[in-house]
Amino acid sequence: MSARRGMGELEAEVMARLWSAGIPLTPSEVRDALGSELAYTTVMTILGRLWEKGLTQRERRGRAYAYWPTLSEAELAAQRMRAALDRTADREKTLARFVDALSVKDERALRRILGSLTSE
Repeated sequence: MSARRGMGELEAEVMARLWSAGIPLTPSEVRDALGSELAYTTVMTILGRLWEKGLTQRERRGRAYAYWPTLSEAELAAQRMRAALDRTADREKTLARFVDALSVKDERALRRILGSLTSE
């Protein structure tokens, strides 16, 4: 018996399948891509919620809808990071803590990105 996953985790798994597919997928195709024992109706519910949140778009394909992400994985992560930063009282301290927790590799990448932005 497998551990029960939360809705947030299922949404993340569905989004990962949509991103990796690169084409619109129906609930049945998403369920197959997940390779899980999820009920078709569960996958439909998750896709519907993602659509209501604006994270996917959809088009009619026969009797079902086919879904695809509205944002790339990087765009969604950046949007969530900005939203988290917007909720803090001290943005500078929050950014300092964030940078302090970065790996050396990620810190180098951030320095390269910031350097390229200032040289434009």
